[in-house]
Amino acid sequence: QVQFVESGGGLVQPGGSLRLSCAASGSISSIDAMAWYRQAPGKQRGLVAAIVRGGRTEYVDSVKGRFTISRDNAKNTVYLEMNSLKPEDTAVYYCNLWRVRPFPWGQGTQVTVSS
Repeated sequence: QVQFVESGGGLVQPGGSLRLSCAASGSISSIDAMAWYRQAPGKQRGLVAAIVRGGRTEYVDSVKGRFTISRDNAKNTVYLEMNSLKPEDTAVYYCNLWRVRPFPWGQGTQVTVSS
C-alpha cells in the first residue's frame, strides 16, 4: 500500500490562494486515478477534484474555474492549486485514489478561509 502525506494548508483570507501537495510513499505512475477530497466540520468527506493517468480532470461544480489538480509521476506527488478561495472552502483536505477502494487515509491538511 501507498501512504499519502498532505501539506500546504493554512489560514488565508477570502479571495486568496493556496497550493496543496500530496506526497506518496511509493510510485503513483501505475495508479490510474488520483483525487483530492475534503471534509468540513460536521460533514462527510467528499470529492473535490480528480485526475486520471492520461491527464483528464474532473471537478465538483463548486470549485470549477478556481481549483486545478495536477500530478507529477516523477515526484510521486499530486497537487491542488486553489484560487479565489471562499469561506465555504474551509475543510481538511485529503488525497487518495479515485473510484477504487482507497488506501489508508492520511492526516490531511487544514485549509481555513477567513477574514
